[in-house]
Amino acid sequence: MIAENVKRILAELPQGVELEAAAKTRSAEEIEEAIAAGVKIIGENYMKDMKRVYPEVKLKARWHFIGSPKTQKHDLLKIKYLKAFDMIETVDSFEVAQAISEKCARIPKIMPILIEVNSGREPQKSGVMPEEVEDLAKKISSLKNVKLMGLMTMGPRFGNPEDSRPYFKQTKQIFERIKSLQLPNVEMKYLSMGMTNSYKVAIEEGANLVRIGTKIFGERR
Repeated sequence: MIAENVKRILAELPQGVELEAAAKTRSAEEIEEAIAAGVKIIGENYMKDMKRVYPEVKLKARWHFIGSPKTQKHDLLKIKYLKAFDMIETVDSFEVAQAISEKCARIPKIMPILIEVNSGREPQKSGVMPEEVEDLAKKISSLKNVKLMGLMTMGPRFGNPEDSRPYFKQTKQIFERIKSLQLPNVEMKYLSMGMTNSYKVAIEEGANLVRIGTKIFGERR
């Protein structure tokens, strides 16, 4: 089922849009089936899942961290996991970016990162308020061992994916504004928006990286 789901999604994605399998709570076997079917990026929300499955997955993929860095910073900043991750999508403060940069300097490695935008201004969610993103991008551009590669947003969770459109549209506008600044050490390449329910709308609004879990793996058990 996983392989068929992956192939179906990949066939419908426009050229230039990458699929990221959101693998929260999934087993190494499920992740390997997705990779074998064509998934090239695995997104992990929880470091406990990363610790459990990463050593067991033998097929090659890029690993992205898509959870909250603040609540999982202790494990995320361990050198072995900074070596394992190819991108951290959820940077929401200069302090987090600075901590990543300082640890990556020891490897040495330049970690690609995205700024997470709290486009829905939801107090229970992490992310930077839309009006603060540009200032944070400028500050991050001074760090030596991270490279800002774009933005990520969750957007509020709606039953109707059309309701997410304004939030994706606003995040795209912020993305383009920062791109126009041509900041040093900043390459605005990725706009990570949209999940199982909303990824089609997100793509229409400019997403080129979509994080899909349930539509690949089925409902979580």
